[in-house]
Amino acid sequence: MGFTQSDYEKFRILRVTHVAKRFDELIADESNDGLLPEQLFLTAADDALAERAANRIERAVKAAGFPIPGASIAEVDYRDGRNLNPVAIGRIAATDWAMTVRNLLLISPTGGGKTYLACAIGMAACHNGHQVAYMRMDQLARRLTIARGDVIAHQKLLSDLAGGGFIDRRRLSHRRH
Repeated sequence: MGFTQSDYEKFRILRVTHVAKRFDELIADESNDGLLPEQLFLTAADDALAERAANRIERAVKAAGFPIPGASIAEVDYRDGRNLNPVAIGRIAATDWAMTVRNLLLISPTGGGKTYLACAIGMAACHNGHQVAYMRMDQLARRLTIARGDVIAHQKLLSDLAGGGFIDRRRLSHRRH
């Protein structure tokens, strides 16, 4: 069968092009000949939703500005002497940040793994659907100090920090102009 260009224009307007393309691929695959059209359509819808979720996570990770975007809770080093509890770190990573307000302070000598741990926790938050902005304390202090001179800019920065407004840095820069 296959869809026409006119069909794809309709799908674009409806914002379901990924579903339509995947559905077309599934229909063309002879190994799916025994499946009902409804099964193929639901598979296409599930695949499109999974792709959207993966894209959303990818955008959140990119927007967060992690210096180590490949950091993972599973790869945290729990050797003796680091005073890291895997259960506590797992709980922090799994926390529903929207429901429980928590502050986390990472203190360690240079080379202690603070950046990696912060990135790993931030990555877990991104994977759980949260918006994250990675900043070193000196960067945050500098931004707050600069914004303090302008009441509106200061309030906007505080509001963005509280509400996750840093998800799309390009959008923020466009709003300023």
